[in-house]
Amino acid sequence: MDLQLQDKTALVTGAGGGLGQAIAASLAREGARVVLADIDLDAACRAADAITAQGGRAFALAWDLTDVDGAGARLDSIAGRFGEVDILVNNTGGPPPTTAAGVPPADWEHYFRSMVTSVIHLTDLVLPAMRRRGWGRIITSASSGVIAPIPNLGISNALRLSLVGWSKTLSREIARDGITANIILPGRIATARIQQLDEARAKRENLSLDEVVRSSVASIPAGRYGRPREYGDTVAFLASESASYITGSVIRVDGGYIASI
Repeated sequence: MDLQLQDKTALVTGAGGGLGQAIAASLAREGARVVLADIDLDAACRAADAITAQGGRAFALAWDLTDVDGAGARLDSIAGRFGEVDILVNNTGGPPPTTAAGVPPADWEHYFRSMVTSVIHLTDLVLPAMRRRGWGRIITSASSGVIAPIPNLGISNALRLSLVGWSKTLSREIARDGITANIILPGRIATARIQQLDEARAKRENLSLDEVVRSSVASIPAGRYGRPREYGDTVAFLASESASYITGSVIRVDGGYIASI
């Protein structure tokens, strides 16, 4: 299937590794020009180099999402090299495991700025050009915790859920402009983040890492963790012309892991 992404400009945040890197690679395989933004510039450069080595077009950009005021200048640099952003993939790093109670207010404020304010502000900055062109994609990666809250991920469960309400509201405002806005949720995808969470659970529950992984896999109907490319390819489809009638949706990529309807 031709996803018709050739020469579209895509900006993927948090693209130095994990899901963000997989998303960037999938978009590049479909012909998009991809900007890989990450606070870790070295990691973003390695990911961009891997794409260009396969014949794709990509470059890395240092981007601290808590620096909301600097977003405009970074978008200007993207426009000068690849053109204005057609596809924005909001992918923020996960906060550390915490309970819901007892988290200092400063921590809530910090992660709200990096995980919520940054996403909303960056989206607001790219929307005017998308509206002028009559085409755009806003895809926000969240967490299965917005449907079934994950124990010991209090900050993530709370803040990512706010993005679901924002994205749904936004989708209704921009649909007639040819722009879609969707949320995508990973289940247990085999990334370094999932390994960290498994290790934290093993320590918390006095289990071996193998026991934790076996328990997790047993709870997934597909019988395995997802592959990062499977997640990236789903994002590429949502960015495509073929998905132009999908908006305001929450898409699960979870192997059946989330039990609720």
